[in-house]
Amino acid sequence: MKKVDVLNASEAAALVSDGDTLLICGCENVLLPNTLLRALGERFETTGSPRNITEIHPIIVGMGEGMGLENLAHRGLVKRAIGSGYSYLKTSRYTQLLKEEAFEAHVLPMGTLFQILRDTAAGKKFTITTVGLETFVDPERDGGRLNSRAEASLASRIQIGGETYLKYDAIPAQIAFLRGTTADEYGNIALEGEPVSLGVRTMAMAVKNSGGKVIVQVQRMTRGNFLAPRLVEIPGIFVDAIVVDADQPPSGGALNSALTGEIRLPQTSMQPLPPGIDRIVATRAAAEITSHDIVNIGVGMPIGVPRIIAEKGIADDVTFFPEHGSVGGIPADRSVFGANINPAAIIDSTNVFDFFCGGGLGISFLGIGQIDRFGNVNVSKFNGIVPGCGGFIDITHKTNRIVFCGSFSAGGLDVGFEDGELKIHAEGRNSKFVKDVEQITFNGHQGVLKGQKVIYVTERAVFSLHPHGLVLDEHAPGVDIHKHILDLIPFDVVVSDTLKPMDQRHFI
Repeated sequence: MKKVDVLNASEAAALVSDGDTLLICGCENVLLPNTLLRALGERFETTGSPRNITEIHPIIVGMGEGMGLENLAHRGLVKRAIGSGYSYLKTSRYTQLLKEEAFEAHVLPMGTLFQILRDTAAGKKFTITTVGLETFVDPERDGGRLNSRAEASLASRIQIGGETYLKYDAIPAQIAFLRGTTADEYGNIALEGEPVSLGVRTMAMAVKNSGGKVIVQVQRMTRGNFLAPRLVEIPGIFVDAIVVDADQPPSGGALNSALTGEIRLPQTSMQPLPPGIDRIVATRAAAEITSHDIVNIGVGMPIGVPRIIAEKGIADDVTFFPEHGSVGGIPADRSVFGANINPAAIIDSTNVFDFFCGGGLGISFLGIGQIDRFGNVNVSKFNGIVPGCGGFIDITHKTNRIVFCGSFSAGGLDVGFEDGELKIHAEGRNSKFVKDVEQITFNGHQGVLKGQKVIYVTERAVFSLHPHGLVLDEHAPGVDIHKHILDLIPFDVVVSDTLKPMDQRHFI
């Protein structure tokens, strides 16, 4: 085997040319090749080059000042951005440029984007899928376009055998910025210090078979053929250059060893969820889990569900399976979303979405941005933020039971539980219930047609999805269903004939 080139970060950044397409791995600050991205941003600041690149990130890359895509927040550097999501932080300079139309911004479902990269690696000219039909990525709606600079959707509708599909063209790329833990002299890459792999091998193959260059940031190097073959995630034949950063921070920080499986933390070390709205919602939502369920957890309030399950001592009765590939254990907190503490196995994101889109999940708990009269849910663009959809559309595509979790309103909502009743001290400024959502991330009508069981859990009410819209099934003890629920919803909601109070145990 040929020995791999070892470069410094500046030399690696110099390999990116004007107009190139750059693939970037990472999930927020997990598996983040930040040294490479920082060097690219610094090169642009110094030289004004490269210009007009297309950047593709299957998952949100970086979260916080100087992290991930924030390094590319320079007018003229990026011409087109393609990802499943963008930063939800209002302090993001990159998102601000997106909103200012500095580049065209596209959103695709995470699983679809991975599928496109797999098909690109296999030399296929296009990808077809039913995932995303009748949501905002459908070209008959928004077409996945996040701003007006994105004039044309990347998707088109086609008919095959009388059925409708979304068609995407292959995306050849010239450069990949990836990350691993250890590289040997031949460029073989191990991820023993990473909690997930996030499609890095697929991305490497897509770039190599596009005639491009794959650059991998690692913490350390070892001599050739020293790595155990089963440890190698990216074979050296797919790698062109290595950049060593001995100070590369561990994904997951102090939890890293428990996320990779190197050690096992006792369940008693996990902090209980404190009293409040998050706990009320998570406790009621968790009641939907049945024994031996395969459970997916989304960002936002659903993150509290595993902590409730752990508190109850029944974590061994369910299998938590986030879309980033950890199987079993307990999902970690928001800062390392997608990684599990004490996982039983870790598989690649590309395989996860094969399983999800085939209907393998038992139940998924997902967040809420907005809910409308049709039971549609928006998490991709609301209240001035544009986080995108991530894996949300792929996950809801065929999952039979979906539990949407969120507060009834946001922005100053203050509640308490006193004398066995929920007390609403201050209503939130922004209602989650709107006549029409800004974007359809989950299509309620399609959910009904697919026969999915869908419920919406808030701190004061539980609703279910029916063909005619929302039905109020439960209310918190002590609330007035008209004053505190129905009168605050700008559309008609049917009250169930079996309306009942929520169990008081959810409020303790």
